[in-house]
Amino acid sequence: MNLPELPPNPASFPAEAAAFSLTGPAGALECIGDVAERGVARRGVAVVCHPNPVQGGTMHNKVVTMLERALRESGLDTLRFNFRGTGASEGTYDDGNGESEDLAAVVAWLRRVRPDDALWLAGFSFGSYVTIRNAVRLKADALISIAPPVGRWTMADTLPGCPWLVVMGEADEVVEPQAVFDWVASIEHPPELVRMPETGHFFHRRLMDLRGAVKHAIADWLPPPRG
Repeated sequence: MNLPELPPNPASFPAEAAAFSLTGPAGALECIGDVAERGVARRGVAVVCHPNPVQGGTMHNKVVTMLERALRESGLDTLRFNFRGTGASEGTYDDGNGESEDLAAVVAWLRRVRPDDALWLAGFSFGSYVTIRNAVRLKADALISIAPPVGRWTMADTLPGCPWLVVMGEADEVVEPQAVFDWVASIEHPPELVRMPETGHFFHRRLMDLRGAVKHAIADWLPPPRG
């Protein structure tokens, strides 16, 4: 889909789906912003982060786009972006460290243009690692983690106390499901866990189920309607 393209670093969040770039610490970051339908719109924006670019992850990944859709249908405006060195984003892959700063730059822009909105962070696989790692620092109001790569990356020592959803396929062939279940159980204030039977890492043939699971789980966490 060809989206309208805004000038870099727009002064406001787009009024309709649009592509634009933001200045990140390693150069331009390629972004797509989209808005919830007026009848369901809430006072919040969700930033959605993609899987590992080394394995081909981008903001156009099917799990990422389905997660974005579920959040937007729930009333949140959304912002996806490509980490450094991915797509048209400048810079080079930095093992989660530079990508954390990319996320911080995107959030800083959002705080400027939507200072009164709730900030939600969401991610799939590597993207969930980056968002978990930065949720406390960036003061996220809610967090959604799809197939967090426990055992492949060291999760943050300081974990968020905000509403938090983890969705994990029980047949994930990339991330060990039991490692995720054990990790969730070990957390003092554990996130809400949704286990999806017969579901692999990329949610093949289960994307619509993922959409429904996310929408159902977050329904009570949503910010107030947008006036």
